[in-house]
Amino acid sequence: MSHEQQTSKDTPEAVLRAGGVICYPTEAVYGLGCDPDDHSAVHRILTLKQRAEEKGLILIADNFAQLLPYVDESKIPMDKRAEIFSSWPAAITWALPAKPSTPKWLTGAHSTIAVRVSAHPVVKQLCQQFGKPLVSTSANIAGQQPEATLDKVKAVFNDQIDFYVEGALGGESKPSQIKNAFTTQLIRE
Repeated sequence: MSHEQQTSKDTPEAVLRAGGVICYPTEAVYGLGCDPDDHSAVHRILTLKQRAEEKGLILIADNFAQLLPYVDESKIPMDKRAEIFSSWPAAITWALPAKPSTPKWLTGAHSTIAVRVSAHPVVKQLCQQFGKPLVSTSANIAGQQPEATLDKVKAVFNDQIDFYVEGALGGESKPSQIKNAFTTQLIRE
């Protein structure tokens, strides 16, 4: 994918299908996203953010069914299922057991995959139109504050992002909580 500025005929879905990187509003901050199955696109996001692959990435989806290719549903503890599934859609990310086929560029050094079912209308529309979840990581350089305005994201990444999706943030004050599905303990507040 070239790094030329988007044209009016581009759509976020076309950019994603072509292996591009998009920036889009989430519940609290702007996120960078791509096709989770496209290793070069994921690698590009990690390079842009200066983030280590070992940390893993979050997948964000319109519904849980979109996450089934990556999550080993049979290993989700029975006594935790009600809490997990009743918490969605919301700004809560769960570290769920990953299928053995889930790419390491998504799980990092973990046997789990971090996933979220979002209620944010822009995220829902993107995932519906793309037909699968998106990588979702905050639009910032690793270690720096996540950006809460599109102008600030553009100042950081400029034309390194293939498509900027307009839209309001979802009103949360900080990025999603991440909880461990086995212990329900917070990994990130």
